[in-house]
Amino acid sequence: MKRQVSLFFAALQFYTRIPIPKWVVYDPGNLSPATRFLPLIGWIVGAIAALTWLIVSYLTSIPVAIVFSIISSILTTGALHEDGFADTCDGFGGGWTREKILLIMKDSRIGVYGALGLVCILAAKFSLLQLLAEISQNQTLVTPLILIAAHAISRFMPACIIYSEPYARDTDDSKSKPVAQHVTAATLIIAGVFGIGPMLVLCITLKSALLLISLVFLALITWAMNRYFRKWIGGYTGDCLGAVQQVCEVGFYFFLAAIWKFI
Repeated sequence: MKRQVSLFFAALQFYTRIPIPKWVVYDPGNLSPATRFLPLIGWIVGAIAALTWLIVSYLTSIPVAIVFSIISSILTTGALHEDGFADTCDGFGGGWTREKILLIMKDSRIGVYGALGLVCILAAKFSLLQLLAEISQNQTLVTPLILIAAHAISRFMPACIIYSEPYARDTDDSKSKPVAQHVTAATLIIAGVFGIGPMLVLCITLKSALLLISLVFLALITWAMNRYFRKWIGGYTGDCLGAVQQVCEVGFYFFLAAIWKFI
């Protein structure tokens, strides 16, 4: 149990800005098995976004609440996934060889492709969440559950890529490389349980199992992105994982909005 607690705090330290106990010693070797708790980190980030949404929507309006909930999730993670998405847009948008793509993604500066990508994905989040909040406004807890489910399942998809694909960079100075090593099937299964759990709660709340089809939709998105990464750079990087998380989060909102009439 102590080992699992240490792994959880390792995940919390790496994937968020939330302070951890001082007795927890940083060990790069914990990052790979800590992947099992990545969707659980999604519970925490989603819960913070959901609580922010509930408070601000009560005090002001739905659009303002959505903006603040997105901001709260970004502050909680330190924009880790958004940064990865922007770097991925820059790398694959501006590079035409493996070496150039990896070099651009390593650059901390944001380019045109990254800026446009962030604007588009944040606009998509806002629009879809506003739509979902409006069509479920008679069910107070539905939007918070949607946020938690989206943050959890979207973090399971990168775990699938870590399990199945090689890390693309050859250098040892990447902060994401320890995450990419020796991810076991047991780790992936545990991550899957944490990833799907909030979605099952949402299914029960909405009294509809149609939401489970979103797993197929998100798997297709992940497969397509993974295939693209493999084609151009022979695997994935930490930035690629952040991009997958962001796109799958939006993909979940989109799928839910598209099938709402059937729920």
